[in-house]
Amino acid sequence: MAAPELMTVDEYFRTPETVLPAELRFGVLRVREAPTARHQSAIASFFLVMNAYVRARDIGRVWLSPLDVVLDRERSLVVQPDLMFIAKEREWIVDNHVNGAPDLVVEVLSPNSRIGTTEERLAWFVEYGVRECWVVHLDRRDVTVITCANRRISARRTYTRRESIVSSIFAEFTEGLDEILEEP
Repeated sequence: MAAPELMTVDEYFRTPETVLPAELRFGVLRVREAPTARHQSAIASFFLVMNAYVRARDIGRVWLSPLDVVLDRERSLVVQPDLMFIAKEREWIVDNHVNGAPDLVVEVLSPNSRIGTTEERLAWFVEYGVRECWVVHLDRRDVTVITCANRRISARRTYTRRESIVSSIFAEFTEGLDEILEEP
């Protein structure tokens, strides 16, 4: 079997626009089927709550996937987190896509992994400077918040469905998973 042809970031951005999850993993294009309705509903719920929090405090912007994030142009690494927050003082990294690490990313896990493994994606987020990652596990009904400092994981805590999610990025955030997803 022949090795896949490697693609540059510029070539990736010349591919046809799509709403399917697509990423460039060190020059290899990976595309998957669209997420499930349950997955998209969870992302929409997180977006609504986080966007209201961010707008009320005028601290930046929350963005939904699909939006390309160029983590490493030279190594051809482009990802599409489910949801991301970029602080106001760093909004300059956003033009037609995001050029650099968001401050916070949210990944909602699906029964069938979208693109790559969760641990692989988390390793990239940490390595390239994301300050905090939220991993939402719908089946287990919990959220793991991974705090990063100096491109390393400095803390990892899992919040059950009724606990308030504590964030180093959103200091006054008080919502829990059940409140976000509006489930009893």
